[in-house]
Amino acid sequence: MKIIVIGKSGQLAWELSQLIPPEHEIVCLGRNDIALQSVTAITECLQQQKAGGVINASAYTAVDKAESDVDNAYALNANAVGNLAQACKTLAVAFVHISTDFVFHGDKGVPYLPDDEINPLGVYGASKAQGEQLITKLYPERSCIIRTSWVYSTHGNNFVKTMLHLMRTKPELGVISDQIGSPTYAKGLAKACMASLANAVTGIHHYTDTGVASWFDFAVAIQRIGFELGLLDKIIPIKPITTEQYPTPAKRPNYSVLDKSSLTNALPELTFSHWQAELHTMMTALKAEKS
Repeated sequence: MKIIVIGKSGQLAWELSQLIPPEHEIVCLGRNDIALQSVTAITECLQQQKAGGVINASAYTAVDKAESDVDNAYALNANAVGNLAQACKTLAVAFVHISTDFVFHGDKGVPYLPDDEINPLGVYGASKAQGEQLITKLYPERSCIIRTSWVYSTHGNNFVKTMLHLMRTKPELGVISDQIGSPTYAKGLAKACMASLANAVTGIHHYTDTGVASWFDFAVAIQRIGFELGLLDKIIPIKPITTEQYPTPAKRPNYSVLDKSSLTNALPELTFSHWQAELHTMMTALKAEKS
């Protein structure tokens, strides 16, 4: 199968392009390669590429900027997603779309199920929620929505690489301890996307690494592993702080752990690893890239 990945520079698109050996031919298309605001242009492009399946790894992910850049957030996270779903329906090709834990409010206190009520707190989550709704309305028969959270990779900008930089340059850090979720290595997410496409999984599902953490817990683990691997040459104090102490333009869910059982049932061969084990794997790869 020839799989078209929408997105080229992002973490997930990069990880999809790195799958070795590739089970299928993978072609990544950036925003300059495909006009996402035109159903006709998308359809023609997918026809020319002879797409056997489509994975949408493209999104407007600047959570805080989205609060003041509403039109662009909705253009990419909602309108373009609906256009992709319509084009895939026209061509009868399977469609996998990546969504987010930010569609939830964060007040449930136990892991969110795929069919739990969505109630996003900000523009980013609301635009992603609208994208989901368009897929479900337009092309439920051959589409799969995978919600994920706290994604990182050796490629691109993410929390892990930001923390490593700050730990090298700051005398101490304060990191939020009252937002709880599950860090996710994009390499595993890429494999889940491929498996969902190959096995014609439909509906809404969740994928993250196992275990839960606060951003503070995540940062502490990054420093411990970074020091063990020689990515850091010193240990600095990391202090837990509250969301109230670190205000941001966009509100974030306090608790956004995702229940993964529906994807486990749909793909029994899919394996999940604890986030700390995956973090060690990613940081080991990061060290290898730097050496």
